[in-house]
Amino acid sequence: MQKPAHRLTPLALVVAGAVAATGFQPIALWPCTLAALAFLIDRIEHARSARHAALAGWLFGLGYFTLGNGWIATAFTYQAAMPAWLGWIAVVLLAVYLAVYPALAAFVAAWLARGWRAALLPALAGAWILAEWLRATLFTGFAWNPLAMVTLGGFARPGLAGLAAWTGTYALSGLVVMLGGFWLFAWRAAHGRQWRAALAYVAAPAALMLLPWHGSGGEGHLAYTLVQPNIGQDTINDPSLYEGQFQSIARLSLPQRPGARRIVLWPEGGLPDYLRPGYPQFFYNATTYAADPAMARARIGQVIGPGSLLLTGATDLLVEGRQLGAREVTGARNVVTALAPDGAIRGSYAKAHLVPYGEYLPMRAWLAPLGLSRLVSGSLDFLPGPGPRTLDFGPHGKAGLQICYEIIFSGEVTDRAHRPDYIFNPSNDGWFGASGPPQHLAQARMRAIEEGLPVLRSTTTGISAVIDADGVVRAFVPRLTAGRLDGQVPPAHAPTLFARLGNLLALCWALVLFACALVVARRRGER
Repeated sequence: MQKPAHRLTPLALVVAGAVAATGFQPIALWPCTLAALAFLIDRIEHARSARHAALAGWLFGLGYFTLGNGWIATAFTYQAAMPAWLGWIAVVLLAVYLAVYPALAAFVAAWLARGWRAALLPALAGAWILAEWLRATLFTGFAWNPLAMVTLGGFARPGLAGLAAWTGTYALSGLVVMLGGFWLFAWRAAHGRQWRAALAYVAAPAALMLLPWHGSGGEGHLAYTLVQPNIGQDTINDPSLYEGQFQSIARLSLPQRPGARRIVLWPEGGLPDYLRPGYPQFFYNATTYAADPAMARARIGQVIGPGSLLLTGATDLLVEGRQLGAREVTGARNVVTALAPDGAIRGSYAKAHLVPYGEYLPMRAWLAPLGLSRLVSGSLDFLPGPGPRTLDFGPHGKAGLQICYEIIFSGEVTDRAHRPDYIFNPSNDGWFGASGPPQHLAQARMRAIEEGLPVLRSTTTGISAVIDADGVVRAFVPRLTAGRLDGQVPPAHAPTLFARLGNLLALCWALVLFACALVVARRRGER
């Protein structure tokens, strides 16, 4: 039976969306998220039609994504090609687009429920799963801050997020929607003075959110040195500082026991040198004093010492031959390069999931004449690599590699046919102010839980961390601090259910919820 229609109260829905985003790091007020979801579910239930429900979802998403992605505006303060004030316009415009996905979830839920209150909640949970998967997939995807991120506990406690190994992140987001619905039931029970029922509806989600799961512990056998040089985004591209930056990262990387076997981990963006030969000479001249790539590799090898293997962020150039022997650089790749102590390159990985408007400018022929540019300095667009790879370094383990932003994409971080021992996630988070880095770290923790693999993050300015296969942060270097971490790479778990099935698992959970909603709606309709 359809309930009487209520006004959508547009401003209240936008504010509710912003309140929901306070559940993300670094604020982590998950009760606010559940309360805001309760309000959204109530508005969808009382919408006059599925189209009005979609409008409610869009207004909610506008506030949700504007606050949740506010860190993007900070990135515009570290480039000169565009005015800094454009940053907040970009945040709002992005939110205008991303809000389409909560709108889609609300529309589908209202349409499936057909006015039956009991069917709406599972319908919305299933639709939210589907919408988040679509948001991470369409138009190269933007998977930042799925709703499930509010389930993560403190560094030592994964909390409800531990279920991601059996559900995947997007299905866990559907569970958060269900918990928000319980808080709506609590409000209605309290309104009817049913205090015991109200308490139960509040306490059950709270108990789940506060699960005291601390992980399984255990130590591995491969030693690591993980470096955070604290090279700020305002100085990272200054050639006059390149040599000093190298010396800083080198001092933080010296072996404690000469000759001991270890992996050394350097961040994305922390090394200005080009490590491969064959580029036009002026590219080498613009780096450190080591204008020869062989010299650059040799002195890095001397820094790490015998027994070590370095995994470092770097840039490779794509060069095409021209007539009369001239060579032209046509693009670049954001890579991780593996270097041995003798300076030899032992392998590399090219970033596959690039940041639009950050590492390349979509529709460049149209947008560049308007004065728009990408955020990363330089005129060459980065080109994508082939996708997740596992590099087998023998005694230094099998490394899965995900550069920066790639780690946010659930189900896309490993080569499932060649399971790694650990995931290395170098990043430059200096772009993203105070809120971006803790949100990025939280998403890396979720990948560790889903895949049952340790994740090691080396960043330029923080937060660098060692995350075990349960999502527990074993060690970290705070933001804006130079430091290093030494220890043993935590052991991997056996492949989780999610590691075997990927996002097919999350979509199956969505189908289960849709089926529940349809059964309820049909039975109520027959009465």
